[in-house]
Amino acid sequence: MAARHFTKTEARAAAQGATRQFSARSAGQILESARTNTRDSEAFDIFLSHAIADAELVLGVKQLLEQQGATVYVDWSHDRQLDRSKVNAETAALLRQRMRQSKSLIYLATDAATTSKWMPWELGFFDGYRSGGVAIMPLLDRETDRFAGQEYLGLYPRVTKDNYQNSAVSDVFVEGLGRWTTLKSFRAGTPNWQS
Repeated sequence: MAARHFTKTEARAAAQGATRQFSARSAGQILESARTNTRDSEAFDIFLSHAIADAELVLGVKQLLEQQGATVYVDWSHDRQLDRSKVNAETAALLRQRMRQSKSLIYLATDAATTSKWMPWELGFFDGYRSGGVAIMPLLDRETDRFAGQEYLGLYPRVTKDNYQNSAVSDVFVEGLGRWTTLKSFRAGTPNWQS
């Protein structure tokens, strides 16, 4: 079986599950209400790089990753003072700090990602900071759709789901560039790459 991508429908369903759990508030309201003042010493498995226009998809993906046991940093959910609308030194410094507190970065590739001012910067910073710690997570209409994102995204492996060879057991993988590992290994910051 070929690797499958996560879909927008899956992310929306996970977000809707969270909105039902939190009295039918919107995805943005849930992420906002979950805000915590993140400590400088707090560690995250995943820094989720995303476009703010994708609030519902972001909430859903955060839920899906947390179901895999990951701790996920979402900037506007963790840092009350952050204003992503302003490209300034203070915001950049805080994002750098949070990326240093994260073991990996997942770039949520959506239609809105192409217009983000921060996502390419986050990807470049993290790749330079922790080479091999970046993966792309395309959200597509169908899980078997071909991902054709911006050309530079082809430099990084992708988050997919698949079954183990000769098995009905499925898992979430990070694969590409002729190698693969499990999301669990990748998010721990010490991927056990297989060929």
